[in-house]
Formats: sequence, C-alpha cells, structure tokens
Amino acid sequence: MNKYIINNIEIDSVDLKCMVISRGIKVDKNVYKMYSEHYRLNISPLTCNCIILSDGTIVQMTDMGFHLQYLTGILSWNNIKLLKYASQLETLFSLKIVDDKPALFYENELVDYVSFPPYTDFYKQKTSSGLPFIGNSVIQGLDWVAFQCLWACEYATEGKPCEFCFSGADFQNLSHKGKKIPDAAKAADIVEIIEYAKTNIGCCGIQITGGSTLDGKSEIENIKSYLQAISENIDKDCVCGEKLLYITPPSDVSVVDDYFALGASRIACSLELWDEERAKTVTPGKIELTTRKRHLEVLEYIAQKYGAGKAFSNFIIGIEEYDTLEAGATYLAERGVMPTASVWMPMGRPVLGSMQAPDIDYYKRVKDLYARLYTKYNLEPTCSRGLNVCVERDIWNYANP
Repeated sequence: MNKYIINNIEIDSVDLKCMVISRGIKVDKNVYKMYSEHYRLNISPLTCNCIILSDGTIVQMTDMGFHLQYLTGILSWNNIKLLKYASQLETLFSLKIVDDKPALFYENELVDYVSFPPYTDFYKQKTSSGLPFIGNSVIQGLDWVAFQCLWACEYATEGKPCEFCFSGADFQNLSHKGKKIPDAAKAADIVEIIEYAKTNIGCCGIQITGGSTLDGKSEIENIKSYLQAISENIDKDCVCGEKLLYITPPSDVSVVDDYFALGASRIACSLELWDEERAKTVTPGKIELTTRKRHLEVLEYIAQKYGAGKAFSNFIIGIEEYDTLEAGATYLAERGVMPTASVWMPMGRPVLGSMQAPDIDYYKRVKDLYARLYTKYNLEPTCSRGLNVCVERDIWNYANP
C-alpha cells in the first residue's frame, strides 16, 4: 500500500482515497482530450468516473467543474452557488498530464501517477425496451455493475428524503411539482444490463438498490422478480459473483429468507449514521417511517440465521462525529453485522447546513476502527478490486496486507 505526504502528514492509499472522494478533483481539459477515447472517462457525472492509484486503489473521480454544473442545471440547487458554501467546495486536488501520463496533484505537489479503467460503450447502450443504461446503472471499479435506484423512494415523495441523497432530492422535486414518478425498472431490462456488463466488461458482482418504500409490497415484488430473472438468465451457465441487496427493512423479517433462497449473497438495511438525534434531520424517513428498531431487528435476524457478514449496514463516513460512528459500528460488529463505509461527498448536497469535509485525522481513525472490527469479528467485505466511493474492501486490504 502506497505512502504519501499531505500537509506534512504521512497517509496511505486508503486515507488518500477518502480525501479525494470527499473533496473532488479539478481535471485539466487535456486529460479528457488524451484519454477519453481509449479509457472510461467522460465529462458526465452519471458515468461514475474513477482513477486508479499506482498501487491499484480505485478512487471516485468527481470533476468539480462538471459536477457542480450538473447539479445546478438538473436539480436547480442554486444554494450551491451561495457564498456560504464557496470556500467549502474548493479542492486542492487536481489531475494533470505530466510526462504524457495522468498525475494527481495536491496543491502544486505531485502525489501519484494514476491510470483509468479501459474504455467501454456501456453508457451508450439501451435495453430492448429502450431503457438507457446511463442514469439507471453504473460500473463500480472494475468488476461491479450497480443499480442505484431501481424504484422510487417513497420517503422522498413524502417529503422525508435523506439529506445527502441525489436521487431522493430528484424524487422529492418531481413529487413537489406534481410530475409523474418513474415506474420501477423491469426485470428483463436489469438482466440485459447485467449480461452486457458481464460479457463486455467482465463484471461479476451485482448491487441492487432501490428507493425506500412505505408498505414494502411493491419493493418485495420487484426484488424477487430481479433475483429470479438473474437466476434464470445470468447464472444458468456460470454462477455470477456476489449479489448485494440494499433494502427497506420489511415488517416481516422472513421476507429476507426468500431473498437468500433466490440467490442474494448479502443484505443491507442501511442506517447511514448512528447518532439518532442527528439522524432525525439527516435521514428522517428511516427514523420516522421504518424506525431504527426495525432496521436493527432485520439486521440481527440475518446475522443470527445466516452468519457473520451476511447482514450489513452502510454508514456515510463524514456526516457524524467519530464517537457516535464508533459506537454504532462496534454495536453492529459485535452482533455479526458488518458496518460498511461510503465516504460522504459533500459536493452533492448540504447536510446539516454544511458542505465541509472532515480532516484527514477523522478518516485515519475510521480506517483503524473498521480494520480492528473486521479482524476481531471476522467480517470480510465482499471481494472486489475496489469500489469508487466505498472503502470497506480497501480497509480490509489495509488490515490484511
């Protein structure tokens, strides 16, 4: 694992990844000119760009210029332009060409030479029914195809979206304006996208995520249809890699038994943060509508019945104090539930009135905490060559060099 010096502090690749994700990068136009034809590099934020550090660590590449243009244009978040946030959105990271190679800089100091994943036509494709791949799915790292919101979030349409969520804000705006909420994606479309990603890119992992639902019936029907179609069409010749489900905790915990029977590898009911007072503002739907109690009941049921690491809960790293994050991650790990780590991207939406990322010490402490918990409780994250924003596998590699 690489070592670097930033602000006179020694950091490693996991620390650097957290910093770059949370602060974004200014990308020189020449980078696009030189590399977009042969590598997975696009000005659209929907294509989930990433860079690969010289030791193989995969890092989300959010080009601040294009990203903020997208947010203000598509979601009309004019408050991003306010002077209040201007200093919080500045980044000292940049990507330039040096000696005909892409290089990551901090201020004016070279940090590391980087590379990009191979080019793919994935984001130009549509399914047979006309569903665009872009906006409905992304390639995470080198070997995962992820579906970020396969059905609408009813927390958002009820006016209670998670503050940090791009999709939730979009659904809330549509509902507020009285516009039609998109229908859930069909199983046949999902299969086509997975098959393309598997055949043309070599993806083996599948992540299925939808919006949160109030009664859960439509969500259960959707998930079962996806898993059944994947089993019948994708796994028929060669079993695919892990299938991760991110679900609303059902009122009947036995529903998860059906999901595992249909091929799910692991299931998340994500709390996002442990500080319950803060969660009332940041994740109001999860607190008021499905409740902390129900999330924990489902997670613990899975862990007790299916074993350590089969249940997991994502935490958005950076939106709560370290002490409450430590308490929550430890509580779950002690019960066989894996705490996972998605680094907060403050350039998305203000959370609790701030777009200020934590300092490097915060990320170093989280890294060491998770490394201890994963090792002590034998919680190995899903195998991959790395994901863009999530750092749990990177932390596992750090703990098991």
